[in-house]
Amino acid sequence: MGEFQAAVPIVAVLVLIVIFVFFWFVPVGLWIAAVAAGAPLRISELIGMRLRRVNPNIIVKALISGYKAGLTVATTELEAHYLAGGNVLNVVSALIAADKAKIDLTFQQSSAIDLAGRDVFEAVQVSVNPRVITTPKITALALDGVELIATVRITVRTNINQLVGGAGEETIIARVGEGIISAIGASETYEDVLENPDIISKTVLDRGLDAGTAFEILSIDIADVNVGKNIGAELQAEQAEADLVVAQAKAEEQRAIAVARKQEMTANVQEKRAQVVEAEATVPRALASAFRAGNLDISPQREGE
Repeated sequence: MGEFQAAVPIVAVLVLIVIFVFFWFVPVGLWIAAVAAGAPLRISELIGMRLRRVNPNIIVKALISGYKAGLTVATTELEAHYLAGGNVLNVVSALIAADKAKIDLTFQQSSAIDLAGRDVFEAVQVSVNPRVITTPKITALALDGVELIATVRITVRTNINQLVGGAGEETIIARVGEGIISAIGASETYEDVLENPDIISKTVLDRGLDAGTAFEILSIDIADVNVGKNIGAELQAEQAEADLVVAQAKAEEQRAIAVARKQEMTANVQEKRAQVVEAEATVPRALASAFRAGNLDISPQREGE
């Protein structure tokens, strides 16, 4: 009798463990929740999820959300996306949002976008409520050389069909910045841009800068334009200074040439003088030599001789 009483607690513990393992392996609570919501789910499917190491809580929650929203999503598709490393709940939320917004989005598209690393639910939201992207300050020069510093607001919405493989916001900002620089650079004066900034934005918008991106550009608006430096005037001043330096160098070169020529002439004159002095010095020597040779007679001549 004592042994039986001692074995009762052990058996009770084992029974509790078995019950816990059973209800963990067979999530009856999730099955009851799905049935109560009217979602088509068999308990054998839940057991299969355990065997396939799929979290049934996520699958059942996504299934119920989709069913309540009027969507038909197969549990096999949800499991496959889960096993591929996707965000099942985010995909279903995107499908619900797209359905309410009358956007054509299939489960295959949504799951592909999610697996590509993009937030598909956010993409649907941006497609319904366009996003405004503010660019950094864009510096450009008009033809008159005056610098303009502009800030641009780009209104975009998601292009669902281009989300996989399409370029992101950075490309949109870069292309718009390049277009603004080009448009301002084609303006005769900076005053033309200040008077009609909408012309610049329309010109850029007509270029189709959203091609190959995950967004569709709805509008481009010049938010702020400031006048910067007069680069043209600065360049002219620098050029004038450079020309002055060149002129001074040429003048210095001419002066050096003149000084060299003067020094050369002076040296020639001194050389001539030296030659004259040398010639003058030879005259006495020649006379003396003539006297000694008797070739020169300086005695007075007598009359009648």
